[in-house]
Amino acid sequence: MATVTRRRTSGQVSGENIVIEAAWLYYHDGLNQTAIANHLGVSRATVVNYLQDAKERGYIRIVLADSAFTNHQLAQDLREKFGLTATYVVPDGVSGPEETLLRVARGAAEWLPSLLQAGDRLGVSWGRTVYEIAEAIHQSHIADLTVSQLVGSMATPYGFTAEICSAHLAQRLDAKLINLHAPAVLSDPDLAERLRNEPIIRSQIDALSHCNKAIFAAGSCTHESHIVGSGVATHGDLDWYIKNGATGVVCGRFIDAQGKPIQGKLDKRMIGVELDKLLDLDMGLLVSEGVDKVEPMLAAIKGGFVSHLVTSTSTAKSMIEKG
Repeated sequence: MATVTRRRTSGQVSGENIVIEAAWLYYHDGLNQTAIANHLGVSRATVVNYLQDAKERGYIRIVLADSAFTNHQLAQDLREKFGLTATYVVPDGVSGPEETLLRVARGAAEWLPSLLQAGDRLGVSWGRTVYEIAEAIHQSHIADLTVSQLVGSMATPYGFTAEICSAHLAQRLDAKLINLHAPAVLSDPDLAERLRNEPIIRSQIDALSHCNKAIFAAGSCTHESHIVGSGVATHGDLDWYIKNGATGVVCGRFIDAQGKPIQGKLDKRMIGVELDKLLDLDMGLLVSEGVDKVEPMLAAIKGGFVSHLVTSTSTAKSMIEKG
């Protein structure tokens, strides 16, 4: 399905008008390019250029129906096997993992607005996947929506800090934003406790308890993983958590194969959502893909954090095989 934004402003030049008219005739009226060329008195090649120009200017937005990704057999198999409310499975990218990740993020961005309602309180995690979702989502409006940052800030080399993820998503959804104005992890647990009790930080953390929906990714427990690269955990921290059964990471917190939180020294130094606040929500939307994410995703599902899932075809098949 294609949506054409048809603008009518007195300041438009004829060139812009004819681009919009060509797009309208093609996408809404169903005329072919030859018929449009005859109607406008131009060549067919010119019509092709008009349609390309319309796409580049952002006048055209192609949207595939959600049912194409939520109702096919693989999506149904995921729902039935893991007891999920809804699943959204996109085809693997043809050029490799990077394209697949972007496809999954794009799918989540297309699906998310339909999962939100007026008055929702949406908790937003962070990381590459969540950042790409925030960048891909189209502008929309959901009345009285609040977006809350689930994990504190950190200095990362990636360009997608937690506050950027939540802020961009709030802007695209025309939502109120509650940022968490504190570091994700501190060096001293006593300092972290005092900071958590600062009135402004306390109110922001308390807001997380009111979230009825959340969107997050599942992180892996490898030394190349985002949890280490972002500076949240050191290699020594990671080794300790793995030794104590860590299988995955959700919102900066380590979980075991059954999805149970693993309490360690790092947790006392962290500022962000406690994992029990992500249980029994109206929606826990997990967006992840990749062979290294299968076990963390399965753990998050077993832990009760997930009701909705967006992933790729190959990841879905691997989850069903290993789950």
